[in-house]
Amino acid sequence: MRTINHTLENFTIQYPLERIAPLDKLLFIDIETTGFTAKNSSLYLIGAAFYHSGCWQIRQWFAEQYGDEQLLLQDFFSFAGDYTHLIHFNGNNFDLPYLLQKCEMHKLPYNFDIFEGIDLYKRISPYKFFLHTPNCKQKTLEELLGIDREDLYNGGELIGLYHEYVKNPDEEACQVLLLHNSDDMKGMLQILPLLAFYDLFNSPLTAKKVQSNNFVDYHGHDRTELLMKLELPTPLPISISTLSNGCYFSGENSEGILKVPLYEEEMKYFYSNYKDYYYLPEEDTALHKSVASFVDKEHRTQATAATCYTRKYATYLPQWDIFMEPFFKREYKSKELFFELTDEMKKDRSLFSRYAQYLLGKMAKTY
Repeated sequence: MRTINHTLENFTIQYPLERIAPLDKLLFIDIETTGFTAKNSSLYLIGAAFYHSGCWQIRQWFAEQYGDEQLLLQDFFSFAGDYTHLIHFNGNNFDLPYLLQKCEMHKLPYNFDIFEGIDLYKRISPYKFFLHTPNCKQKTLEELLGIDREDLYNGGELIGLYHEYVKNPDEEACQVLLLHNSDDMKGMLQILPLLAFYDLFNSPLTAKKVQSNNFVDYHGHDRTELLMKLELPTPLPISISTLSNGCYFSGENSEGILKVPLYEEEMKYFYSNYKDYYYLPEEDTALHKSVASFVDKEHRTQATAATCYTRKYATYLPQWDIFMEPFFKREYKSKELFFELTDEMKKDRSLFSRYAQYLLGKMAKTY
């Protein structure tokens, strides 16, 4: 077994990792194997990135022969014991289960119970379409951020090279194998700024400014929208914009703009307990029986779910599901929901902050 250490000179990470844990408690890992199943393949390299003595470093445990697996595992877990947070890319689906299976095969007592795990893939991939990427493979995310690699191979292409190395050790082949893993580790550190999108949807937003805005739409109709200028929890590494269900969001650095259509019209509030109501066709409204019993029987009918409503002309905002109650609809079978924007609400900046957070979450899930 060979252990390789090198320092990433002048390497900075554009993401506040201290929010997760102290830097010296974070350990990034990535493994290289000759197959997908532990029983039928070999573990030949474990890479780890960590912060030490004021800079980022990479340590690699390389199996120069198939029999080095146990030594790799023992050295790695001994080293990892000083850390509390294990960060990886899709490691929940491959790296961690693979290492656990290898430990079981070699009758080693190691596991990951002492660590808090953070899977970068799982944190970023829910917002794939928001990022306008075809997939969330690590190399795709690196390309999104304009990150260049020295390594020209993928893991599958290196399997044959490793088998050849075991038969005929060659330093040049070894360096190619190490470089692939090293670039995976550096790439993992370099895509960390994309966690800003996880923060965008999972941390509080602040509505710094809220106003109504009049505009003429594509068809020449006069429209009104609610415009919210937002302070984002973490600066975005790239500028983005997206449109969903009539709502538009754009974000750049630490600022975002969210535009939401305002509807000034008559809508209906439907009572749930329609059996307790009469419907008055002439007034086109429903009244509780305790009141409507005084109305002539010729001017009232038993309310149904579809006719048990009261009408109100007001200014409304959309909601995908019930964010605010009471909720209004245009018709009983309408799927679109709305809530009234009252004068009191207009003064509540925290409400708009929560509403912006709600809308962004819904926009992300629309795809």
